Amino acid sequence: MRLTLAEPGYLKESISIISDLVNEARFKITPDAIELVAMDPANVAMVVFKLLSSTFTEYDTKKDTEIAINLANLKQVLRRASAKDMLTLEMDEDNRLKVTLKSSTTRTFNLPIIELEEKDQKVPDLKFPISVKTSSSILNEAIADVDVVGESVSFIAEPRKFTLQAEGDLNQAKIEIQEDDITKVNISGNEKIKAKYSIEYLKKMINGSKISDDVLIQFSKDYPLKLEYKTVDKVMLSFILAPRVEND
Repeated sequence: MRLTLAEPGYLKESISIISDLVNEARFKITPDAIELVAMDPANVAMVVFKLLSSTFTEYDTKKDTEIAINLANLKQVLRRASAKDMLTLEMDEDNRLKVTLKSSTTRTFNLPIIELEEKDQKVPDLKFPISVKTSSSILNEAIADVDVVGESVSFIAEPRKFTLQAEGDLNQAKIEIQEDDITKVNISGNEKIKAKYSIEYLKKMINGSKISDDVLIQFSKDYPLKLEYKTVDKVMLSFILAPRVEND
């Protein structure tokens, strides 16, 4: 296997974001893409990542390959990649992942392959009555606003409007996002739908804005949330977050 990227940022940023949620993960390298599906240690959030072969200038893999890597280690190496570097991934003769960064100099890093005991993660088949497409920056600002107030945020969808609301001991924050040229709210039916999620997890997930200017937000009442960031023909990074179910 030999895979070369002329734009290392897609891999570098994605691994940086994923490593905030997941410590170790198994990558599947197929003829079409590098893929990853992983749960965070608390089983609250899932990450789904796909870097398409069309992103690479060289993509030579004879067969499907699986490699498990410590993501903190991989992140440290990828942080050394600049926008001018050609980044190449290979397996060396000692069955380690060889990462080569080449510009005016050639730098080589070898990372150990680790053993992961857990079984393959399956992406759940979720059905959503709501989808909100908006700019990543609008969602980022809204999460920053509610973070001032509480630990959890309610996502509320109704026709032509998407609202984020949080409450602390004394404080309250409410961010109303009306449908316009940038924000589209698709909802089946006319009723208002509300669900609550952890702000701490959302703060890590919205870093997906580094790979896409837009975000697709899908949720339902007391149901998982899905955030999807995508750059066409290059990369897809999505997150599934368990809801905080109300006890009242």
